[in-house]
Amino acid sequence: MDIPTFVKNEQGLYHVQGCVKPEEIVSTAATILLDDLTSREALTAPTDVAQFLQLALAQEKNEVFAAIFLNNKHKVLSFEPLFTGTIDGAAVYPRVVVQRALACNAAAVIFAHNHPSGCCEPSRADQQITKRLSDALALIDVRVLDHFVVSRSEWVSLAERGMV
Repeated sequence: MDIPTFVKNEQGLYHVQGCVKPEEIVSTAATILLDDLTSREALTAPTDVAQFLQLALAQEKNEVFAAIFLNNKHKVLSFEPLFTGTIDGAAVYPRVVVQRALACNAAAVIFAHNHPSGCCEPSRADQQITKRLSDALALIDVRVLDHFVVSRSEWVSLAERGMV
């Protein structure tokens, strides 16, 4: 029987059992942040979302495109890594994104992907896929709230730059 590496007590504190790999710490931290985000009434602070996304995606060696699906009050329904690519790109298919949004019964979505290079400057391709996804999702009344580009040390919100 496997004993969990991290055990949460009644006070909400975590105890570590045995040796822990760094990636287990990061994964657990991302899970804790996601639990915190999903328990909130609404996502309102880009910094909170970005911190979670950095933990969830920045350690990836290849580009990963993900979505946070939200209800009409901007409460988190689901976080899903959707596409994995290479070190400098990932193919993103609007049809799959629309299918997942419908399956989650989402009213809004926040997109995110990592840049393994460490440079979070959004590329022209990042801006184009955001526009394509926004157009596709608008047909089913799902709003795109933001698209984050994250690395280990920084993040960029396309909405804050007026690109969404």
